[in-house]
Amino acid sequence: MSVLPKSVENVINEFSKLPGIGPKSASRMAYHFLRSPNKDATQLGKSLIEMDEKTKFCSLCFNVTDQEICDICSNQQRDSTQICIVEEPLDVVAFENSGIYNGLYFVLGGVISPADGISASELRFGELEKRVNDLVKEVNKKIEIIVATNPSLEGEATASYIQDIFNNLYKEGKIQITRLAMGLPTGADLEYADRLTLKRALEGRRDI
Repeated sequence: MSVLPKSVENVINEFSKLPGIGPKSASRMAYHFLRSPNKDATQLGKSLIEMDEKTKFCSLCFNVTDQEICDICSNQQRDSTQICIVEEPLDVVAFENSGIYNGLYFVLGGVISPADGISASELRFGELEKRVNDLVKEVNKKIEIIVATNPSLEGEATASYIQDIFNNLYKEGKIQITRLAMGLPTGADLEYADRLTLKRALEGRRDI
């Protein structure tokens, strides 16, 4: 027989699915909401439902938005000759919070990782290729592709794959492909990098 009500167990199990949250942390979180006099659990539930119902992926860059095209892609003041390729939406947040980049983005949705069963076919390389080709036609200038995958083995493998799929455009002189400088520690995640580290990594980017 379980010591806890089934409803509490269910909440703990759901919290345990979150990144970096173990059973003990999940239990503490559940008890926090149980003890809260301000209906925090109700507000959390409403917020999660609203997020689930209203958010979607931008049809151009696949960042999280509540519109068909996100505010960044629709902003005419952004530099459309630069497109920064990142792994996840939180990486876009890191760059935007730093205030050091004014170009466009593309969110791959992860990196190539055979160990985790993630192949190139499961990421948005087809959409990325279309986006870059469209930009080349629209802007009619040389496009810089900034590869901002994390400095891990998987991130480097993904960067090499990106270089391969745009090899023809590169040879034709229509694009430049650069990689963030290694001011970022190997194995680090962009979303946790501070403003200065991101600034140095972006300013010191190199051709690949």
